[in-house]
Amino acid sequence: MLRPSHAFAALLSVAVPAPSFAAAPQSFRGEYTVSFLGLSIARATFSSRYQGDSYAIDGTVSAAGLGKLFDDTKGTISSKGTISGKQMQPHAFRADYTSGKNASMVDIRFNNGAVTSTQVVPAPKKRDPKSWVPLGDSDLKSVLDPMAATVIHADSLDKVCGRTVKFYDGEMRADLTLTYASKGSISVPGYKGDTVTCKMGFEPVAGYRKGRKALNFLKNRSRMLVTFAPLGQSGIYAPIRATVGTQIGPLTISARRFEAVN
Repeated sequence: MLRPSHAFAALLSVAVPAPSFAAAPQSFRGEYTVSFLGLSIARATFSSRYQGDSYAIDGTVSAAGLGKLFDDTKGTISSKGTISGKQMQPHAFRADYTSGKNASMVDIRFNNGAVTSTQVVPAPKKRDPKSWVPLGDSDLKSVLDPMAATVIHADSLDKVCGRTVKFYDGEMRADLTLTYASKGSISVPGYKGDTVTCKMGFEPVAGYRKGRKALNFLKNRSRMLVTFAPLGQSGIYAPIRATVGTQIGPLTISARRFEAVN
């Protein structure tokens, strides 16, 4: 599985504002808090711009509150690509992090929905073939990066859930399944209105070590919920809140601001 700082980015990616399909350029801004057992541990801000069939998203992530006592991680994330039909098609994803004096980076390039190259710094250690599930060529086709993985295009709130997303974070390939849980409403600066909550399932496919306890917990025992909100009348739905059960307690990502900034 991807090292902690990269996994942190993947988790935060469920809170990225999504595009509106319009000819004129449109921009969105989202500000998020990550809390563990009710205590703030990180913050993230994402700015996105959409024009025609192209999108670009840039974000910053940093430890905050209690989190700074244990891991003063800071990072930047970017994703660029195009929108084809009802699907986002990434072209490039990059994440750069520093934790103390240690720096790390993930760079993924795509073509027609397939991964063409991956660079990870520091390079992953040599894997034991007896316990490692390797990536195959077929695993890296029709996949999304951590930022595009949970953007949903649907005809209505009723049709947001009920789908499987192929996810690649630079090392691990996994499937994220969304099934209907409930409807509700939410009010945050920039948005007030209806929402739909999906239960999210996690299934590792390749690029991971067999028997890893954290992965087994996410797959078999974790309760993960993602709440989506619409962006205007665009037919696009973006996560505005998410909760993930971990082995030592729940992790929550919630929007402090979720708005169009045109």
